[in-house]
Amino acid sequence: MMMFRDKRRREWKWVCVLSTALLIALPACGASLNAKVIDPAGVPAADVVIYALPKVGTRLPVIAPRAKTTEQKDREFVPYVTAVQVGTTVKFPNRDPVFHHVYSFSAAKNFEIRLYSGGSAPGILFDKPGTVILGCNIHDWMIGHIHVVETPYFGITGKDGRTLISDLVAGEYDIRVWHPTQRAAVDAKPIRLEARTNVELEFTMDSVPRKKQFKPPADAVRY
Repeated sequence: MMMFRDKRRREWKWVCVLSTALLIALPACGASLNAKVIDPAGVPAADVVIYALPKVGTRLPVIAPRAKTTEQKDREFVPYVTAVQVGTTVKFPNRDPVFHHVYSFSAAKNFEIRLYSGGSAPGILFDKPGTVILGCNIHDWMIGHIHVVETPYFGITGKDGRTLISDLVAGEYDIRVWHPTQRAAVDAKPIRLEARTNVELEFTMDSVPRKKQFKPPADAVRY
């Protein structure tokens, strides 16, 4: 009987330890940012990266970066804009029936994936903050962007100009707004977030509209 009680005590001890570890690892009752971006005419702006940088004194939980994917489809980079946390590995699968040669000369990440097809290309580790411009040596019109940020709290606006950033720990943050063709920096004031709060933010961004690039039709030589 005594051995049974000791075993039950040990089991409950491990349950308590695991429960405490989960509470520490996961941001409980976090705040959220519901952000919207419009252009000067009031039209929703898509592909805008919004992220929250913690100010001194705001301690972030350890959140491992999740692998991301930037595909090549119909001889374009999809998505056009990707946001990742520093330390993220991005894969570049080729979904087209032609070869691609992906590269970047950007200071944040200089790399090259030589001619390849299919999904077997090696992942690239993005270990510095900044903007990475993607290109293809075979198809000159192919342009993509990866914005690397030093925070796990970021989002990208959809066609409705909105994005939701969830589970932020309470504290003070600088809010940054970025788009590859913005004409000027967006004035975003620091904010303080409390637990269990949902903050609505709206920004106006003046950017150059994305123009559809000419690309020759795919032909028998598999261009």
